[in-house]
Amino acid sequence: MALSDMKCRNARPTDKLQKFSDGEGLQFWVQPTGARLWRLAYRFGGKQKLLALGTYPLITLAAAREARDAAKKLLLAGIDPSEDKKQRKLLQYGSGDSFRAIAEEYVAKLKREERAPATITKIEWLLSFAYPTLGTRSIKEIDAPPVLRVLREAEIRGRYETARRLRSTIGSVFRYAIATARAQNDPTFALRGALTTPIITPRAAITDPKAFGAMLRAIDAFDGQLVTRVALQLMALLFPRPGELRAAEWSEFDFDKAVWTIPPGRMKMRRPHHSPLSRQALERLQGLRDITGRGTLIFPGVRTPKRPISDNTLNAALRRLGYGKNEATAHGFRATASSLLNECGKWHPDAIERQLAHVEANEIRRAYARGEHWQDRVKMMQWWADYLEELRASHH
Repeated sequence: MALSDMKCRNARPTDKLQKFSDGEGLQFWVQPTGARLWRLAYRFGGKQKLLALGTYPLITLAAAREARDAAKKLLLAGIDPSEDKKQRKLLQYGSGDSFRAIAEEYVAKLKREERAPATITKIEWLLSFAYPTLGTRSIKEIDAPPVLRVLREAEIRGRYETARRLRSTIGSVFRYAIATARAQNDPTFALRGALTTPIITPRAAITDPKAFGAMLRAIDAFDGQLVTRVALQLMALLFPRPGELRAAEWSEFDFDKAVWTIPPGRMKMRRPHHSPLSRQALERLQGLRDITGRGTLIFPGVRTPKRPISDNTLNAALRRLGYGKNEATAHGFRATASSLLNECGKWHPDAIERQLAHVEANEIRRAYARGEHWQDRVKMMQWWADYLEELRASHH
C-alpha cells in the first residue's frame, strides 16, 4: 500500500525499527530514536543492496519517489545507484577539502564516538542549511561574510535559536578542519556578536514551596489512569528527564539496594545514571508492580503494553489538574527540585548537579568532579521525599 504525507507525518517511534513500504523498493523507516529515514531496497549484480535517500521531512515523500525513479533509470542502464552516488560526491566535493566533505567527515567521527542518534540527526539538519552556500567551496577559502549570509537566512525566518546553533555547528566543522590541517582559522569566532539573541523561555515550573505542596495534593487526587498518577508522583520524587522515566523498565530497578540504573541509551549524555530510591519512591513502585510488573515497561501505554505512555501524557494530566502550560510541565519538576534543594542550603551543589545528571561543561572541573557524591545523594533523596510529605501535609 502506497504511503501518504499524513502517514509519514503521523508515524511514531516504538521500541523496534518500523519499515513502511511505498512500493518498488522505496521504504520509510522509523527508528526507535525517532529518526525517520528513506531507504531504497534494490538488487544489483545478484546482490540485495540498500540506498540511503535522506531523512524525512527534509526529503519529502514526493522527493523520495523522484529519487527512487532516478535510481531505477540507473539500474536499467546497468549502473549501481550506490556507486553512482559515491562518484557524484567525489566530483561535487573535489579534493576532499570542501566544506561539505569535511562536515561529513566530522559527522562520521561523531557517529564513531557513539553520540546520540538524535544529536547526529540535529547536526545533519543544521548543516543542511549551510550546504547550498558553503558546501562545494574549499574550506580554507571561506571567510566570515558567506557564513554570516547563511546565518542571516535563518534569522530572516525568525529562527534565532536555529541561527545560534548553526553558528556553533559550523564552527565545530572549522575546528575539526583546523585539527586535521585543512584550515587555519574559524570564521564563526568573528560572528559571535552578529546574531540576534533568542529570547529563551524556560520550561514552566513551580518553585514556591506552598504552591508545590498544593500541586502534590492535586496529583494524589488525580482521577485518571493510575499509571499516570504514579508517574507524576515519581517525577516529583526523583525529578529525572520525563523521557527517562516514561520508558523505564522493571529490570532497571534494584529494590534491595534501592537504586534505579538508567542505561546510557536513554540518557542525554549517553552515560549510565544511578539514582537512589527513597522509601516513598520504593512504595510507589511496589504498588505499581502488582499492576504492570508482569510486563517489561513500568508505564505501558493504554493501547499497547509494548510502548510506554506518550510524551504528552504527563503534560496532559497536569492540564487536567488545572495547571496551564505556562504554569507547570513534566520537565519542570527538575527545575522545582533544583531550586528548592539549592535554596535549603543543606546539600553540596555538586551532589544536586550529579542527581540531575548534568555534566560539567568545564573539562578541568569535570576531571576533578568525577565523584558521584553517592552517600550525599542517598541522604538528599530521602530528605527530599520527606520534605515533599511535609509540603503535602501542610498549608491545608
